Amino acid sequence: MPLWLLVAIQVVVSAASLVVEIVAGRMLAPYVGMSLYTWTAIIAVVLAGFSAGHWWGGRIAGRPDALRYTGWTLIGAALTTALAVGLLRWIAGPVLAGIDDPVWSIVVLCGAVFLLPSLFAGVPAPVLAQIGIETGRDSGKALGALFAAGAIGAIAGTLLAGFVFISWLGSALTLAIVTAVYVLCAILCLAWGKARLGPAGLASVLSLGLAGWAISAPSPCDVESDYFCIRSVDMSTDPDRPIRMMVLDHLVHGMSARDDPQVMFTDHAAMLDGLSRIRATRPDYSSFHIGGGTYSIPRAIAARGGGPVTVAEIDPQVTRIAARDFWFDPAGTEIMHRDARVALASRANRYDVIVGDAFTEIAVPAHLITREFYQLVRSRLRPGGSYLMNVIDFEDRLQVLGAVVRTLQEVFPVVEVWTEAAQPRPGQRMVFVVVAGTERTPLPGFRTRSPEPIEFAALSDVMVARITGADDLVLTDDFAPINRLMGPAN
Repeated sequence: MPLWLLVAIQVVVSAASLVVEIVAGRMLAPYVGMSLYTWTAIIAVVLAGFSAGHWWGGRIAGRPDALRYTGWTLIGAALTTALAVGLLRWIAGPVLAGIDDPVWSIVVLCGAVFLLPSLFAGVPAPVLAQIGIETGRDSGKALGALFAAGAIGAIAGTLLAGFVFISWLGSALTLAIVTAVYVLCAILCLAWGKARLGPAGLASVLSLGLAGWAISAPSPCDVESDYFCIRSVDMSTDPDRPIRMMVLDHLVHGMSARDDPQVMFTDHAAMLDGLSRIRATRPDYSSFHIGGGTYSIPRAIAARGGGPVTVAEIDPQVTRIAARDFWFDPAGTEIMHRDARVALASRANRYDVIVGDAFTEIAVPAHLITREFYQLVRSRLRPGGSYLMNVIDFEDRLQVLGAVVRTLQEVFPVVEVWTEAAQPRPGQRMVFVVVAGTERTPLPGFRTRSPEPIEFAALSDVMVARITGADDLVLTDDFAPINRLMGPAN
């Protein structure tokens, strides 16, 4: 086999294997979300597969039938890649139900679906390198070319998956293309190795058939955007009064009713909306919203005839779905499809209220909870303005809440913590709104709807001091371990 063909196969196989790695994140997101733990598990599993495959390939590289053997491992890569979509849907429920630890459940699920495709894809590299050394006049040149080919392929696969395939084709069709690529490379290796192509042809047809089935199977996503698997779920009890829920990846990110734009359906939205009005210095207050979701609060402000609203929503598809399915009219809102921190830093506009409601999993993105970000927020508030942010934590831990409040206290003179005025259950996941500004909220509590009547109140100074006094961690751009703080309890 000529060196150019060896290099071409190495480029293509490396690219295909990295496409699978990137697609793995999108496929796992509807079941376990997209977090540091998810990507850590994916990278570890894929590297483990590559390592085992390289070892295996090294063991067979000197055999006379090494090229035929490699062709069959690529058939294995095609089969396991084609099976990945269906396998994930079959086993996700039992695995997540059977393993209580969320980190281990992610690792096990990722390994069960993506270890074998990576293992089979790792076999060709040492075999192709050995053949290049044996057949080339300059073994160093051949080895260097094949190593470079592997790196170039990995770069190309990463860029294609992230910028082209997932955005335009979706996960299932992308994996179908990868399956076809593996089949083509397998046939090349088998034909050059003078293997019988009949059995390989049957296995190839099976692989492509499985990939075709995966394309035709129902997707867990209504829309698969660059950032999220987005679903709109009908929650209506009366078809004449529709209510819908938005799910991003595997978590609910908002609900809205067509006929009740001022009614919030989640506690955090009810608190954010109510506190914004209570703390605003004027009825037509201006507001900047970090995260759009269903755009429930901007919609409520518009229904009340409120002031100018700006929203930083990183995903344009979320905005499109909010307008299509959640009765949001974007005409009266300035929408910036950018990261909120970048959007705030990009101009010097000031606002009466800034609302933080962006989440990755159940944690605020790390760059939106640091001292440096809060300093930027304060610089974008008008005199007397307020910053409100949604925080989720567990009743028996409160490490995230404590770190956020401590960090805000380094920037703002007044920091309050609000939650439902009720005794929490032991270990309950609680929803808080942290308020920061220069003045205290004029009311100790308020009553609203979520959608049933509910009462919220500020924690006492003694309670806040107890929460913040449990540690001395201040979150910075250099160190904001939000995933560890929100992770499994020790």
